[in-house]
This record gives sequence, C-alpha cells and structure tokens, in this order.
Amino acid sequence: MKIRTRLTLLFTGIIAALLLLFVAAVYVSYAHDREDEYYKNLRQQAITKANLLFDAQIGPQVLQLIYKNSSGSLSQEEVAIYDTAFHLLYHDAVDIDKVKETPVMLSNIVREHELMFKQGKFQVVGFVYKHNNQEYLITAVAEDEYGLARLRNLAYILGITFLGAVILVFVAGQFFARQALKPVSDMVDRVEEITATNLDLRLQEGNGKDEIAELAVTFNAMLDRLEQSFDAQKQFVSNISHELRTPLTAMMAELEISASRERPADEYLASMQHAIADAQKLVKLSNSLLDLAKASYDPAEIKFKDLRLDEVLVEARKELLKIYPFYRIHINFEESMEDSDVITIAGNEYLLKVAFLNLMENGCKFSAIHEMQVVVTWFKDHTILRFIDTGVGISKQDLPNIFTPFYRGKNKEYADGNGIGLSLAARIVRLHKGNISVVSKENSGTTFTVEFEHV
Repeated sequence: MKIRTRLTLLFTGIIAALLLLFVAAVYVSYAHDREDEYYKNLRQQAITKANLLFDAQIGPQVLQLIYKNSSGSLSQEEVAIYDTAFHLLYHDAVDIDKVKETPVMLSNIVREHELMFKQGKFQVVGFVYKHNNQEYLITAVAEDEYGLARLRNLAYILGITFLGAVILVFVAGQFFARQALKPVSDMVDRVEEITATNLDLRLQEGNGKDEIAELAVTFNAMLDRLEQSFDAQKQFVSNISHELRTPLTAMMAELEISASRERPADEYLASMQHAIADAQKLVKLSNSLLDLAKASYDPAEIKFKDLRLDEVLVEARKELLKIYPFYRIHINFEESMEDSDVITIAGNEYLLKVAFLNLMENGCKFSAIHEMQVVVTWFKDHTILRFIDTGVGISKQDLPNIFTPFYRGKNKEYADGNGIGLSLAARIVRLHKGNISVVSKENSGTTFTVEFEHV
C-alpha cells in the first residue's frame, strides 16, 4: 500500500471516529431530552384531566367520550386516577387499558411519590397528586409517536450526513496527501534520472527546513560522496593503468630486444637484470595497492588492539633496513618514558607498520646521505611522532597534493616511486583517528608530524 493511500485512510479513519462520536452524542442527547420532555408532558396532561374532573366538575362520561373520540392514535394519553386505598376513581378507557395498574405499581408510586418508566413502546408516569388536602394516585401512559418519528428522522439525517462527510474527507484526504507527498514524487522522478553517467545531478532542496528538504539535503550529500568516489575510482584506475604500463612496456621491450637475435651472455644478463628491476617495481606497486585497499576498509572491519608505538617503529625500521641496508634511521625519545601508556594507542599493527615504513623510506630516499630520524614525544593525551630528513624538500606548489594517490612532484626525478606511499600513510593515520601534517622547504628537508591519542 502506498504511503499516500495509507495517510488518506488514517486521516479519514481519525475524522470518521471523531464524527461518529459527535453524531452519537447528538443522537443520545436528543433522545434523552425527548424522553424527559414527554414524561413532563404526560404528567401535565394527567394533571389537566384531574383538574377537569375535580375542579370543573366535568363528568367522567364526558371525559371518556372526549378520549374515545380522539383515541385513534397511540399518542393519546390514557389517564387513570385512584385514591390512596387503590380504588379506581376514573379511567379513560378501562376496556383498552394500555398499562395495568397493579397494587405493586400503586404501592411504588405511594412510596416514591413519582415513577417514570417504559413498558414496551409506551412511556408511563405515575405520581401522587394533592387536591383539596386529599391525595390521589394518577397514572398516564402514551406513545410519543411524533417525538419518535422526529428521532428516527434525526438518525436518518445524521447517518446520511456522516456518510457524506466521510466520503468528502476521504476525497479531501486524497488531495491533500497527494499535495503533501508531491515533493517526494518529484524526488523519485529526479532520482530515476540519476545514473552512473550523470552523478552531477542533484535533488531540489526546497526551503531547506522541512523533513522532505532534510531528506533531499541528505541524499545530495550522499550523491556528493558517490560522485567523489566514482571520480576517485576513475582517477585510480587511470593511474594504475599508467603505472603498470611503464614497467610492463619496459620489460616487453627488453625481452623483445633480447629475443630478436643471439647476443653475448653479458648482454642477456644485463637484459635479465633490467627485467628483474621492472618486475620488482611491479611487485612493489602491487604490494602498495594491496596496502592501500586494506587502509580503505571500513574501520569496523579492522581489528584494533593496544600497541606501543616505539615497538612498531622499531619493527618498521628493521623491515626497511632489510631491503635497504645502507639507510640510516635514528629513533629518539625527547622525554624519559616512566609510563608506557603515553606511547600506547589502539591500532592495527600491520597498517601502522606500513605507514611508518613509508614515511621512513620517503625520508631516506630523498636525502643525499639516505639518513633521517624519528623523534617521539608526548603531550597531555597525545603522542607525537616527527619524521625528519634533510633532503631535497618539497616545493610549495607540490605540498597541497602530496597525499593524493599517484601524485608525484618535481622531486620525482631524484628518486623512483609510484606516488602511493604518502597517501597510504595519511589514510592509515586518519583510520586511526590521528592527524598528519608536513612542513618542508626546498633543499632544506622535510618534517612529517603524526599525532595519535594515547590510551
């Protein structure tokens, strides 16, 4: 069921319930008032007839004659008068006798002084009437044909009005639900137009204040992230293609040249060494891409545990020196370590080791003497690592882009690389809710500062 139909039915149901309560209240109130009014009318008619009998001295035969001549309707009041000894003094029509006055009934009238009740379709009133210091028991009975007809007519009118109102409310509810949900319908139509080829399209945000506008704003924000992700993916694929093409082309060229004719053994050896170097570049690139993919995981999927940063730094230094034994890396602590918690953080050992290794390698390979140092310190709730080198530095134009994947600045001619290391290190640091910043000056060296919250 569509929301529009559900809202319409809910709105109609609520209004119908309220209308039904109103109709029932009107009907019950009118029925109660009609009944009370008719009891009073019966009592008054009975008193009038008693006065005609006692005061006007009109004979019983005359009164009975008047009753019989107008008794074609059940609405004609039938009056009976008794003395306190329960002797019948007058009766409009004994042969008809709509209600049988029993001794029990008359006793109840004496005790209660007035009774009002219904017997079948008739309303009955009985009361004690005083006249010339004597008490009499009077009963009056009749059917309120006219009042009941008006009550039925009222019920009919209320029923028709109720049904008409419910139908009108349903139609109005459909209209207003359609108007209220029109922004959603427009949003759906707009969303259907958005595909992978036109992610630049956005939803109308309206006044920016109501819930629909909030939904549009949230959806547009999601589209922004998707567009950035798609653009980054396209750029990523393009860069990978370029990075893979270069060493593969070089390897193919070396092998084709070697296979074109027979050559001396030393030339074959040189060709194989060149191919091995290109293959090592491919291996390094593939490893870097795998690490970059791991650093892009959802943090909820990565296992974290308490780690000592000094131990991770030592492990990263050890692995880097296995590959480049001529590198010189110094790890210095600015303050004495009385509490290990100041260098302990919640992190993933493998990823942090990759980040530190890349920062160390970057410092060494852009230094003429292949030397750099890591300075460890802490302040309040933060542990601070500074990776310092005295190498060629980074130009001002390149600084804003150094953490962009596959970006290589002007110093790319100084050392080989694929432009993944720094972006990978930055992503891992942010994954650990840390901050990374850089200060550099051309020909004076570079300092990368990494901050983590310690436990």
